[in-house]
Amino acid sequence: MSNKSLSVSRREFGLSLGALSAWLPAAAEAGAASMPWAAPAQVKKIYLAVPQPTWPKPTLDVNQEKAEVETRLAELERKHPGLVNFAGGELVRTPEDAQACVKGLPDVDAVLIIDLTSGTGGMLRVLSEIQQPTLLFARPYSGWSYVDVAAWAQGGKKADLLSTSEYGDLDPYMRIFYTIHHLRRSKVLVVSPGAERSQTAPAFSQYYGTTFGFPSYKEVKAAFEAADAAQATKAAEEFTRGALKVVEPSRKDIQDALRFYLGVVNLLKDQKANAITIDCLGGFRRGDLPAYPCVAWSKLNDAGFYGVCEGDLLSTVTQLLLTSFTGKPGFVTDPVFDTSRNEIIHAHCVSATAMHGLGGPTSPYIIRSHMEDNKGVSMQVLVPVGDTVTVGKFLNPKKFVFSTGEVVGNVDFDRGCRTKFRTRVTDARKLLENFTGGLHRVVVYGDYAASLRQMSRLMGFELVREC
Repeated sequence: MSNKSLSVSRREFGLSLGALSAWLPAAAEAGAASMPWAAPAQVKKIYLAVPQPTWPKPTLDVNQEKAEVETRLAELERKHPGLVNFAGGELVRTPEDAQACVKGLPDVDAVLIIDLTSGTGGMLRVLSEIQQPTLLFARPYSGWSYVDVAAWAQGGKKADLLSTSEYGDLDPYMRIFYTIHHLRRSKVLVVSPGAERSQTAPAFSQYYGTTFGFPSYKEVKAAFEAADAAQATKAAEEFTRGALKVVEPSRKDIQDALRFYLGVVNLLKDQKANAITIDCLGGFRRGDLPAYPCVAWSKLNDAGFYGVCEGDLLSTVTQLLLTSFTGKPGFVTDPVFDTSRNEIIHAHCVSATAMHGLGGPTSPYIIRSHMEDNKGVSMQVLVPVGDTVTVGKFLNPKKFVFSTGEVVGNVDFDRGCRTKFRTRVTDARKLLENFTGGLHRVVVYGDYAASLRQMSRLMGFELVREC
């Protein structure tokens, strides 16, 4: 069995940038810049201090202490433009103040509690009623609020805590706050027979606030037919010029693939959605789809939208989480195990190309057919080698599995999906023995093990490392 690797030079890595970036404006026309999922997270600040401090010292000037923290948080907000808007900043000094704060809490994405003195336990017992994800920021010699908030997190509340003198330790939470907002405000379109009867969408909606819509195949086909054929032809020509080569697809196949992309962009715009997943294999086999969506999904993922394979709602929400946090496109793969080499090969006929960041340099690609039936159009993407990738998936709203690996080579072989790359992992046998939750996993470039742990606590899901 061949396992030949393809190497990618820096020059080749940038070859397709011009061609693929031509469609970023088209996707942007779906309204991302002005739609709610792209807005900054709204985070409520609450300061805690007893009326007469003892610890950290009886002469503490609480108002001055608060003003110093306010200045540093404003700097943090400016450091991360577009991610977070801090609001509020009430000084809570009694349990009664805390009760009024809870009752008057606006519709925010998260809450940041800053303790200034000891003796805040009574206030925190009241604040434990807050339903939003809550982060405690405690500096050394401030107070003992971490005792209560640690218990919140251990008890299953969406909560995390920092006890540090370094304000920079808040940096990762700026993107986590944004991710919380992104999931709350995103809308996912699911096109699959009986999808509206599944309990998966309501469960994610209840836990994270994500909205779901269920358009029909007829609506997808109508969007395809309404797309401008001349624009699709021009797009197909540029897409073809940007490729290293074309193998199986005909010119019409490529035009249809790009027309499908343009139609989906319009459908997302009409539905005010930023994500779509379709039972593509069944839909194409039944004649419900006019073209495979593989190219469309690649382009959407590169542009910060979401096109996800095979009606996989779990992988779709996983991509929402990973892309909004990392700023990099995630994409679905079918893991292939080779325990003799301690490797996992990630294979699929859809792959992102802007691996290192949305709108950034793109990987070279070959235009291929969809492997399993040799029809339509997909892309064989030659991904960057030498990077660490994070591989994960929601199994349900409260459980997320992940692993990491090093990309060691692209694979050129006539078996398996079009894009294939090898990753070396810590223990492939362990992952194989414990594999659960269905075939798909979502890949994103970078090592986010530490960040996922922080996210899991603040967002309230169990994190399980597969290897």
